[in-house]
Amino acid sequence: MEKSEPVIISIVTHNSDKLFMSLATLIESLGEEANVLIKIFDNHSDEEYRKRLKEYATIPFVEVVFHPANKGFGFGHNQNLLTASERYGIIFNPDILLKEEVITKLVLLLKLHPECSMVAPKILNQDGSTQYLIRQRLSVFDYALRFIPFKFVKKMFAKRLARFECRDLPDDRDSYVRMISGSFMVVDLAAFRELDGFDERYFMYFEDNDLCFKMEAAGHKILYTPRYQVTHLYERGAVKNRKLFLTFLQSMGKFFHKWGWHWF
Repeated sequence: MEKSEPVIISIVTHNSDKLFMSLATLIESLGEEANVLIKIFDNHSDEEYRKRLKEYATIPFVEVVFHPANKGFGFGHNQNLLTASERYGIIFNPDILLKEEVITKLVLLLKLHPECSMVAPKILNQDGSTQYLIRQRLSVFDYALRFIPFKFVKKMFAKRLARFECRDLPDDRDSYVRMISGSFMVVDLAAFRELDGFDERYFMYFEDNDLCFKMEAAGHKILYTPRYQVTHLYERGAVKNRKLFLTFLQSMGKFFHKWGWHWF
């Protein structure tokens, strides 16, 4: 990383066991003279978890903030990024694996595209398959299709689901897109601050789509590049956990109420 372009990596966690694997990979890759600040915002995790986190605060380029209450994903990233002095920030899930050179190349790509406020790489599963997280359009029906457990229904609407997941994006060149995943975003922090960051009314889910729509409304573009990849240890918590599913539904309602309901 060029010394003139320091970067802040913002991680928000609440008892995420994947974080320690992610940090081990990232810190080893960065080396001892990293021009990166890793800022971890802990959303009131358990005591034993916080003890483990405190050990990372001894690393010169790692800062850990402990908050006394869990106020959500967007709140934590806003706390990390809205007052940051760095020009570029990375919104980084605690279950992301990558190498330092990917950070360097993505920041450079954003710098080369002043019309863009955010860049996203291709996001992979651990087995190397693609996670189709780019979106161009959202509707209630498409989300319902994703949660329906019946394979024959998904097969009936396979083409529609493929469009929803943007599976037709070219794999050999970059593309402008409308929405990228909050699991990993490279952000121009001037634009982020201009829009007051994430809407903190979303506790979890849809705050990334909301941020993308705010960027679009302000005249900023968003770039997706398949040339660089990160790995996301994705668990689809809203599918497996009833409490998270209810949070998902609440956030979906807030999103469509704010931006307009699209049922189909």
